[in-house]
Amino acid sequence: MSQNFKYLAIMGIGIVGLTGFLFGQEIPEELLEDEHVREEFGVNQFTTPSIRKIFEDLQTLRPLPYDELKRQWPEEVPQDRTELALSVGFLLADGFFAVESEQVYDLEPVGRTLLTHAKGLGSGSRISSHMNSLLQKAAGSDWEELKIELARTQKDVEKEMVMIRDVDSANLISLAGWLRAFEIGLTASLNPYSPEKASILARPEVVEYFIGNLKTMESRIQVSDTVKDIRGSLKGIQERVDLPEQEVLSENGVEDLRLMVEALLDGIYGSKRQIVSTQGGATKPAGEVPTTVRPDATGGVISGEVSE
Repeated sequence: MSQNFKYLAIMGIGIVGLTGFLFGQEIPEELLEDEHVREEFGVNQFTTPSIRKIFEDLQTLRPLPYDELKRQWPEEVPQDRTELALSVGFLLADGFFAVESEQVYDLEPVGRTLLTHAKGLGSGSRISSHMNSLLQKAAGSDWEELKIELARTQKDVEKEMVMIRDVDSANLISLAGWLRAFEIGLTASLNPYSPEKASILARPEVVEYFIGNLKTMESRIQVSDTVKDIRGSLKGIQERVDLPEQEVLSENGVEDLRLMVEALLDGIYGSKRQIVSTQGGATKPAGEVPTTVRPDATGGVISGEVSE
């Protein structure tokens, strides 16, 4: 199996290094960040994979179908902490996706929404310290620096979760980020399909890792309808990607996975993608999906006025 894209399959997993340490879950050695990078970011032994490596793997599937994959960002901050942690993971993934696709005008609204949600989770103070730098770099289209700044932002969310001892939220953030990244990878690999692209999607050990982490969560989280749906979908994904050696997902197999993950994210997000794809690769409007309205730039994070 190709080694490319192996990090995309674990988008956001950096945060769950803490959970793995506490509960004996093992992260594959090749997914760990280099020691000197951990030192650069001031990260302790709980930290795992590099977001920049995820970006590198996304590049192998360029051009990414950004418009097709774009979703409306949530306007309301969830009151339920489980749903809130999932939202933060999705928003982090959308920030990474916007940078890789060089969508400068989307970075302000996703950054604003991420900051609002992170405050509700208890990590807003760390994220707000990065937002000015992040969005100012976006205004200058400094994409490489943006990737570094996003990596630092992710690491600071991790640190905050460590400080407040909220292992479950850390787990949910990384799980949501992975689901969003997996959706991106599945859709991009069908544009057009090739066995080479499909070969980098089958990572049963990663799915198994997340299934194992769900089992460590508090019972009140495990019995929630959202987590039950996620657990069921993960088991379905695991069955489909656990292939014999040298065998790759067929085009229909990738499409089935894409539809499964898309339906799951539709339910968690509370909104569908703004454009949906057909089997033949054409796109069409997703139906009655509200149009995303960009907030005015005045007073926004690009202009340097990030609320505390």
